[in-house]
Amino acid sequence: MITGYKAARNRPLTRGQKQSNTALAAVRAPVEHGFAHLRNWRVLGKVRTAPAWATALVRALLVLTNREVAR
Repeated sequence: MITGYKAARNRPLTRGQKQSNTALAAVRAPVEHGFAHLRNWRVLGKVRTAPAWATALVRALLVLTNREVAR
């Protein structure tokens, strides 16, 4: 997992660190939005099946959601 840079009170971020955080946020945003959409789908809370199948289902739903959001 890649995390961004964090500023301290006595050590502000450099221009390069800010640019790095911005690039990371741009890559992370679509994934976070996909998870937010999945949280709104309450039916997933009722899924009672094998974890492997549930993982495949969630992946498929994320792909469909991302395609819909990208339009």
